[in-house]
Parts: sequence; structure tokens; C-alpha cells
Amino acid sequence: MLSYRHSYHAGNFADVLKHLVALRIFRHLNAKPKPYLYLDTHSGPGGYALNSEHAQKTQEYLTGIAKLWQQGNLPEPLQDYVDLIKDFNEGGELAHYPGSPSIAKAVLSEHDRLNLFELHTTEIELLKQTFPRERRTAVEHGDGFKGLIAKVPPKERRGFVLIDPPYEIKSDYDKVVSTVIAAHKRFATGVYAIWYPVVERYRIKQMEQGFINSGIRNIQLFELAIKPDTTERGMTSSGMIVINPPWKLKAEMDACLPLLAELLGDNQQGFFRSEQLVPE
Repeated sequence: MLSYRHSYHAGNFADVLKHLVALRIFRHLNAKPKPYLYLDTHSGPGGYALNSEHAQKTQEYLTGIAKLWQQGNLPEPLQDYVDLIKDFNEGGELAHYPGSPSIAKAVLSEHDRLNLFELHTTEIELLKQTFPRERRTAVEHGDGFKGLIAKVPPKERRGFVLIDPPYEIKSDYDKVVSTVIAAHKRFATGVYAIWYPVVERYRIKQMEQGFINSGIRNIQLFELAIKPDTTERGMTSSGMIVINPPWKLKAEMDACLPLLAELLGDNQQGFFRSEQLVPE
């Protein structure tokens, strides 16, 4: 039984990193007029009210998007992200945080498609409410890992796949690697972005090594931490592994990550990683 609800964590530092990277990928894909498929394997409900009981219980958004809300002199990619989140909030007050599917819908053209998967029985109903039936959007109640394999290659021959399971099932770390390898064999030119939490560092090292050993080329890694790794409970860092990244992505992240580590770090303990994990 899946119990994870992202509504407790919406807008936190991990969301900042995930959606900053995702938005840069969208912007670069949009630079070409050809349509593409956006596929989200773990979509969640699509958006979050920050005054909800869940969000107010943890108030994790105060350690993430709230710290950027009134910041000036941000690098252009980071300002673009903050401006987009502001578009979801009327009157200049931070009250709503969009999920990845809502961000995608906001920036995709009418010719692009969205394929959204969600397995959680409560979350899927909320997702269907957020995304009523329309021609370009498919909302499916099911396993996003299996759904990904079934949907690639897309008819457009261009695509962006976001994979961000909660990893409450520990086998998901291995499943992410094996699923991406299988999907890449069917659709080698797609952009794949894999989010991960750093709770136990050895699991992330194993996942990185799995991608390094996969034979897949051109893999980058971006990680943002608010404090050093610990053996205590809780996520201290999160990261994005990107396969076939847009050519400007690393330079953009190199411009943003030092500032994010400084602004979001806990008592000046923040740090970041920006690495070409596997060359082209």
C-alpha cells in the first residue's frame, strides 16, 4: 500500500531543484517548433495548496520556494522558475505550488502531448480533477515504470520523461535504473530526468554506478543539499540525473546551484554537485 503524499513536502528545496531543471529542459525543447511528448511517471495530484493541513504541518515550502519569493538579482534561469511559480499565485502571495504536470501544461504548446501516470488511489482522483479530459493530455491510473516502457518511442520522436518516485519502496532505486535502461533502448534520443532523494548515500552511489555501467552516454548530475549527509532520519540532499541534457543545461545549473546552496542551506551548510557523470 502506497502511503507517500507529496502535499507534505510541496515547494521544498527538492522541488526547487527538480522544477528548475525540468523548466530548463522544457525551455530548450520549446526552442524547436517540432512537437514532443512529456511523460511523467509519478505525477501526484498536479498542484498543492500551501495553506492545506498537510503543507502547514511540515511547512517545508518555507525552506524552499518561500526563500526565493522576494529575492532579487537571481540568475536568469532561476528568475524564470520563480516567475513561473508566481504565475500560479494571484496577488503576489505564495499560496499555491504547482506540481510537475501543471508546470508542463503551462509551458507546453498546444501541439505537445502530456502523458501522466499515478498509482496512488487518492492522488489519481485529484490528478483527474486537475486535468479533466482533453485531446492532448492522457491521465492514467497505473504503474508509471511499466507505462513508460509501453509509451516509448512516442509518435513525435521527441520526448521528455520525468521520473520521480517517492522511493518509499527501496527496490525503486534499482527499478529506476533498469527501467531507464530499457526505455533508452527503445527511445535513445529522449531526454530523461530522474529525481532522487539523499537519505542513505550508499543507495545513490549504487544508482549512479548503475547508470555509469549502463552504456548510456551523455549523463549529467545536479544535486542540492541543505546540510551534510547524516545517519539520522530525513532527506538532506536531492538530485537530478539527466540523460541527453540540453547543451546549455550544465552551464545554467552552474550559474544557479552555488546561490541556491547559499540561500537554502541550513546554517550555511548547503552544498551542491554539478557533474558530467558520463561523457557524450
